[in-house]
Amino acid sequence: MHSVAQSPAQSLVQSVDWLAVAPPVIAAVVGLAVLVADLFLPEARKPVLGWISVAGLAAAALMLLPLLDGNRSTFCVTGTGTGTTRACSYTADHFTLVIQFLVLGGALLAALLSVTNLKDEHRRVPTGEFWFLLLQSAAGAALLPASRDLATLIVALEVTTLPAFALVGIRHGDKRSSEAALKFFLSSVTATAVSLLGISFVYATTGTLYLTQVAQRVQHVDGQFHTLAQTGVVLTLVGFAFKVAAVPFHFWVPDTYVGAPLPVAAYLSVVGKAAGFSGLILVTVVAFPSYADVWGPALAVLAALTMTVGNVGALRQQSTRAYSAVRLLAWSSVGQAGYLLVPIAAAGYTKDADKAIGSTVAYALMYAVVNLGAFAVAALVGRTKSLNRVSDYRGLYATNPVTAVLMAFFLLCLAGLPPGVIGLFAKVTVFSAAVDAGLGWLAVVMAVNVVIALYYYLQWTALLFRAPEGEPARHRVPAPLTAALALTGVLGVALSVAPQLVLGFAATGLF
Repeated sequence: MHSVAQSPAQSLVQSVDWLAVAPPVIAAVVGLAVLVADLFLPEARKPVLGWISVAGLAAAALMLLPLLDGNRSTFCVTGTGTGTTRACSYTADHFTLVIQFLVLGGALLAALLSVTNLKDEHRRVPTGEFWFLLLQSAAGAALLPASRDLATLIVALEVTTLPAFALVGIRHGDKRSSEAALKFFLSSVTATAVSLLGISFVYATTGTLYLTQVAQRVQHVDGQFHTLAQTGVVLTLVGFAFKVAAVPFHFWVPDTYVGAPLPVAAYLSVVGKAAGFSGLILVTVVAFPSYADVWGPALAVLAALTMTVGNVGALRQQSTRAYSAVRLLAWSSVGQAGYLLVPIAAAGYTKDADKAIGSTVAYALMYAVVNLGAFAVAALVGRTKSLNRVSDYRGLYATNPVTAVLMAFFLLCLAGLPPGVIGLFAKVTVFSAAVDAGLGWLAVVMAVNVVIALYYYLQWTALLFRAPEGEPARHRVPAPLTAALALTGVLGVALSVAPQLVLGFAATGLF
């Protein structure tokens, strides 16, 4: 696996556990290969780059299987101080593998949506650059949950987000796309600057960047540096709150999702969110467990604000006659981020942090499947309705009954209603985490928000089965879109039949 030299002079000489790092490395290498191949392929052959990228993401996901036999770590150091434990920069434990499965699976589905999208927009979107950026961002997202020091954590977060800026603004001559990319860039740069300032304060007070060592040393900071350490914890959390689109740092989401190519919006809503939440989990429950009295209440308030603002924002879209389906999904994703924050906040109030974090991971898995499914249907409708308004979904059942039923199922899962049992199961799990932690007020706020969300989810669902106005548009379903719809549909139904599998799979084992 790995070897660490014991003498101080040789402490940096070690071998790399290539099997442990294989998933992000494969995604990154395939991305570079695609970029180079793009230089030599004629225009007519460039669609093959998309299928190479899909195969690369599938191979990266398959490399998770050999890692299931136990925890593996690499890039490690052995401390020489009294009571200092061995610390590693990269750890492939169960938490890492679950999140890597989520982000690589999500990137794979977004890639399937992109194959069709690039074929439709080949004149406005450069093929090689698009696939390179998507694969590099996926590599960063796969690296992030394995990161066990603050430096690697920030690098992984930036490798995830920097290519995403370019993906949002990659359409040639699209002013709305460029504006969305600029807003996304400015908000993310601000978040990174705040996080780096917080991390510098933490390093100044603890003398280490390794999460496990930070957790040990931050408890014994001298009184005169205690305020500096607290400030570092708060600033680090603020930076990650930007990344997960928590209120009041959510303002970039609606415009970014609407301005980006639709598969990129789908990618950001699932993979980008999963990466941000995995980083937030590592910072809170692994690096700063002794400051739970600081981040616990802060995240509880953020969760309440985020779910409320997200759902009210989605509800307000009803007041406009031709509101965008993608914008509605964007506001919905902000509301869903609030639900995802609840168990993390609960971890600050309970001794069983593993169970609480497992609830967040289980909810993230459910959300990833059904939200990507909803975006797949949106991609199909958007092929004939460029504005992709919610009203364009009226009468979808008359022309594409299977697609309409799948969309209804995805929306009911997001709402937490049967037959979307997996959505109901995930919401009950998150609700239970809040109650078990003594956060009754947060559970009440969540219950109210679930009721608010029912209105716009059910209204959209009912629209699918109404009589169409005028001649209904016929939607031809390309093979990549068919594959994405089939995968999300089968997974959603299977998890609704056996929802207990999600919680068992999502058990984190961080401690």
